[in-house]
Amino acid sequence: MPDDRDEREEAVRGLARGRRPARVLRAADPRAWTDLDEDVREAVERGDLALRPAQDRFAAVAPERPARWRGLLGPGGPSLTSRPGEAELALALCDPDGRIREAALGHAGSRPGVLPLVAIRATDWARPVRELALDVLRTALPTAQPGTLAVTAPVILRIARRQRGDEVSALLTEHLRDCPRATLTSLLLNPDRATRRLALRLAVARGLLDAERLARLAAADTDVAVQDIAADAALTAMTAETADQVLALLLAGRTGRVRAAGVTALRRAGRHAEGEPFLYDRSAMVRACARWVLRQDGTDPLPLYRARCADPAGTPGRAPLGLAECGEAGVDTAVLWELTAHADPLVRASAVAGLRAFGVPAREGDRTRLLPLLADPAPGVVRETARGLKETACLLPPDELVRLIGPDRPPHVRARALGLLGAQGGTLYTETVRRLVEDADPVLSPPVRRAHGLPQPTPAGRRRRLWRV
Repeated sequence: MPDDRDEREEAVRGLARGRRPARVLRAADPRAWTDLDEDVREAVERGDLALRPAQDRFAAVAPERPARWRGLLGPGGPSLTSRPGEAELALALCDPDGRIREAALGHAGSRPGVLPLVAIRATDWARPVRELALDVLRTALPTAQPGTLAVTAPVILRIARRQRGDEVSALLTEHLRDCPRATLTSLLLNPDRATRRLALRLAVARGLLDAERLARLAAADTDVAVQDIAADAALTAMTAETADQVLALLLAGRTGRVRAAGVTALRRAGRHAEGEPFLYDRSAMVRACARWVLRQDGTDPLPLYRARCADPAGTPGRAPLGLAECGEAGVDTAVLWELTAHADPLVRASAVAGLRAFGVPAREGDRTRLLPLLADPAPGVVRETARGLKETACLLPPDELVRLIGPDRPPHVRARALGLLGAQGGTLYTETVRRLVEDADPVLSPPVRRAHGLPQPTPAGRRRRLWRV
């Protein structure tokens, strides 16, 4: 649910007008439900939810708090005088009065649209409310449709961290251990990562997923925990017949940790030589795993790195950095310096990163040699150069940095040079920032301007509107 307070209050007003929770909330977001619980309670206590004329029949029951659903409480205790609508029921489940919350639970079991609020009540501070909510969930969860469970499970896992959240969390886990296969596997695509994690752990424990399905999950999911669980389970379930497909999926994964799992598994499959292309992967973890796999087969990766870096026409983008990770500074530094002039900007950036790994920027002569790369046309090269010079920024010539911040320079050069000058501090930096405030061309990105205390530029359309006013 949006953080904006006005939108949250509008959701409460929507319920007060009789709109169902699914219409006023982003129901898939568990925070939306916990926010609603808090917002309704605050609105009642402030007296913001007044009766409409049509609900004045409830005023005689609870005249001290004229919120329309409060009249649902019968005079004899926690029972409802009539069957409430879904909006009324949602408001009653969030009421500050525990008697009303308890009374509302009597009607909630047959209303799947408010089951997430029932889950919240299962952590209620009032024991009668909490115990009744748990009873309602025990009855409702086994018959809940997959769509209802997809909304309720994330709420339960969110509130499980509360002081009284253990029981409701255990209740959900117990249900998912025995629920139909389709119900559990549908949660593997839930937007909530905690829900996907739990569903995957239980699906693996129940043996519901084959190795190929697990590998696809590992390669596609954006959550690192899901990636790890799925990749490990895929490799455990992998057989000689499924190895080709499983390894292909893992090795093509979007994230380094998934590709690393696939590279490591090449050893188990006896396919060590296939690890060589991953010596030049963009992920340091994958490169390290590839070196390990090759060494297990008796192949030293260092000569492979040196051979690829010695051939400018065929140097892979990350080969220079891989060379620095396993090479010798006294032997390989010269090659990296040569590659800082390579035609491929990725190779140049990798070479600079490799020099940094060798500690080159700490030496005075090498700092002077590295400084011109701050003006490289490729942002990646400038970024790596600035990283290498950051620790010794106080030793850089300030006049050269000021020159690189000039209006004739590309934005990425100006931003990195300004960062290095800022590390030096002093009057020159202050004067430079003052000049940039008046810079007619707002080339520096908003994050950079914020970091250095520069005002954000006014968009052209906004300037025109202000001028007309």
